[in-house]
Amino acid sequence: MPAEAAPAILLVFGGGWLGQAAAREAVRRGGAALLTSRHPGRREALVAGGFDALDPADEPALDEAVARATAILVTAPPESDGCPGLKRLVPALTRTGAFPDWIGYVSSTAVYGDRAGGWAFEDDPLNAASLEGARRVRAERDWLDAGQGMGLTVQLFRLPALYGPGRSPLDRLRDGTARIVRKPGQIFNRVHVDDAVSGLFASMARPRPGAAYTLCDDEPAPADVVMEGAALRLGLPRPPEVDLDDPSVSDAMRRFYLDSKRLSNARAKAELGWRPRYPTWREGLEALVGGEAV
Repeated sequence: MPAEAAPAILLVFGGGWLGQAAAREAVRRGGAALLTSRHPGRREALVAGGFDALDPADEPALDEAVARATAILVTAPPESDGCPGLKRLVPALTRTGAFPDWIGYVSSTAVYGDRAGGWAFEDDPLNAASLEGARRVRAERDWLDAGQGMGLTVQLFRLPALYGPGRSPLDRLRDGTARIVRKPGQIFNRVHVDDAVSGLFASMARPRPGAAYTLCDDEPAPADVVMEGAALRLGLPRPPEVDLDDPSVSDAMRRFYLDSKRLSNARAKAELGWRPRYPTWREGLEALVGGEAV
């Protein structure tokens, strides 16, 4: 089992689903957390949800948060001109002279590109097949360069599709938006949001500057197999089968189908002592059905 890190004062750049889950875990472990959002309405929603939130454009507030933080997690996605977290945080770190114990940048397994169903490992050449993946590649490089240049402990975390309470095939089946797309040979991994968060905290306990980790489950599986299994578990009819270009298929889902690969989590297991609580989609969905993973 991974060692427990000291309670973190966690600054999360990006107040989305994963960021909120990480913030809750920091508090659960006896620490504190603060999230950023550029949008006033979202900050209000975060505060209403019991979180502390700030505008990253508010330099004094951001400087104060950076100076207090023992750990910084960047979950905000990259933009056309790079990572917004990098553009705000590096100047704040410079202004304050802060030296957090740990900085984690959340990337995507889209950086690996297509492997035609083969395995992808952290040290493989990156070959992103989408604009989003290419932006992730650049953001990773920029964060590693900043870490090396400033002596910061920066780690990368490459995540596949996240699922969990309120965001899973079960929810799409229940609300009638689920669709089955079959693409022969298509395969990829997933990770439960709780497992992604536990991987981040395992790294806080064992930081390694410049390391990249793939946090994923143990069993790559085709999307149609998972959806059919979820429908069977709920006792619901199998959802309609559609082509990939059908209007009912979201752009996000189409991006998943650009790549076919099997992901290895061996490095995270070996170096961090991390193990997914939900090693396959079956355990993850079963926990959601039973109300365990909430």
